[in-house]
Amino acid sequence: MDTRVLGRTGLPVSVVGLGCWQLGADWGDVSPDRAMEILHAAVDAGVTFLDTADVYGDGRSEQLIGRLLAERGPQAGLTVATKMGRRASPHAAEAYTLDAFRAWTDRSRANLGVDTLDLVQLHCPPSEVFGRDATYDALDVLVEEGRVAAYGVSVETVDEALTAIARPGVATVQIILNVFRRKPLERVLPAAVAAGVGIIARVPLASGLLTGKFDASTTFAADDHRLYNRAGAFFDVGETFAGVPYDVGVAAAQEVARFTPAGATTAQLALRWIIDQPGVTTVIPGASRPEQALANAGAAALAPLDDAVLDALRAVYDARIRGHVHARW
Repeated sequence: MDTRVLGRTGLPVSVVGLGCWQLGADWGDVSPDRAMEILHAAVDAGVTFLDTADVYGDGRSEQLIGRLLAERGPQAGLTVATKMGRRASPHAAEAYTLDAFRAWTDRSRANLGVDTLDLVQLHCPPSEVFGRDATYDALDVLVEEGRVAAYGVSVETVDEALTAIARPGVATVQIILNVFRRKPLERVLPAAVAAGVGIIARVPLASGLLTGKFDASTTFAADDHRLYNRAGAFFDVGETFAGVPYDVGVAAAQEVARFTPAGATTAQLALRWIIDQPGVTTVIPGASRPEQALANAGAAALAPLDDAVLDALRAVYDARIRGHVHARW
């Protein structure tokens, strides 16, 4: 597994990480035993970067990762990024205070069983939070106090990302980037490269659309956000199918699947596309089975995509997807 330096953290991390939302909630039930199998399978495949949040299963995801850290030990060289802010109720800019940051990070440290968090990210806060000096002053205090080693942001929009990248203390930006969400290529990735900020690419498979396995008859459980959040009723609709209408995404994904290299899966094609983008540090697909974690990690072994495939994927985006998403985020 290739590694890259995670922005201003200075830490080497695997180019394919593991997104741990599924281990907490919102994707259907994953038992604790199955969750641990997924985590160990990913690490055995070379994954060294794990991304979670304090609200995934109300701390369950963090606690499971804490078990992994205890079982694998420091010799595994794992880096864990968590997020904070979505526990605020209401989720408003006024909730992002130093006292809240201390409370949230203390809870995450306890869940993970660590004294210092490797990386804490603001979890898609209201846009105005990114422009406040007080936000970054408070994050700097967390570093000074030893609660966190570094901080970053998770964003919904290009403008939020650019605002954060301009701040000298921001180590990383996490943003939706995939074959169906290409806008960050235009300004965010070049700005991150220039500033030395790491890019963590999330929703890399558009909530599974880019596996090419879904069709009009595919069903999802009632507790799966791919059913209950299709209209953005509970959080930003861009987090579900990358904001692409389901029927549109299914048809486009079937076209994408035609360009899958021999011996690979369409999901691996989609992940390799992200790995190949200049400025990306790591991509964080989730997994609900150990086999998925292994297959996702295998994307790092694929050869870089050739120009013909890149052009074909761009054409699918321009013809089918751009009008639905490009101007929104």
